[in-house]
Amino acid sequence: MADVPLARYGESALASGIRDLEWVSRVALAHEAVVEHFTRGRGSTVVPLKLFTLFSTPERLISDLRSQAVRIAAMIGRIRGAREWGVRVLRTQPAKRVTTGTRAVRSGAAFLEAKKEARDAARAAAEHARDTAERAFGQLSKLALETRRRDDIPDGATTPPLLDAAFLVAAKRTAAFRAAARRASSDCRRAGALLNLTGPWPAYSFVGSGVTG
Repeated sequence: MADVPLARYGESALASGIRDLEWVSRVALAHEAVVEHFTRGRGSTVVPLKLFTLFSTPERLISDLRSQAVRIAAMIGRIRGAREWGVRVLRTQPAKRVTTGTRAVRSGAAFLEAKKEARDAARAAAEHARDTAERAFGQLSKLALETRRRDDIPDGATTPPLLDAAFLVAAKRTAAFRAAARRASSDCRRAGALLNLTGPWPAYSFVGSGVTG
């Protein structure tokens, strides 16, 4: 717990400040650094709070923690000894354009057949990449305590990921999980996709909304 100035973190000031992306980024990095510091403690289990979790008085904080004691204890039991890993799979090979090559197309029927073959090939390649991402999810899920899959498409995204998921992995299974991720990455690469593995992180995706403000 730390005191913060109302001039910067009061309701009206905060409503204005969150429109400043540079400031929000600095605060988010500082918040993450604190969470990471305690997560690295030997034998520690950290329930990370959302950025800008604020209480007007210490008494309100204590009251809120007491009211959620059973829920928080259950969270700690679920994530104890585990960390979060993120996996995102993206297509790297766009659909190929239909061309007639160097040979002249002898008829309209041949041209249409060539276009159909190209479309079918592109569709098959896309389906193969999606199937490979699904297999990666299934293989990695077997090594995780819990999984969270994100299906929401970010604003402005033109090509949504084939897979965007978080995995809660026990420390003792970290090596096996990373090895499985490397194998899945090779499979994805052959299927025209790129698998990105990030982590380990505090278990943000597995603590629900955490403590409320």
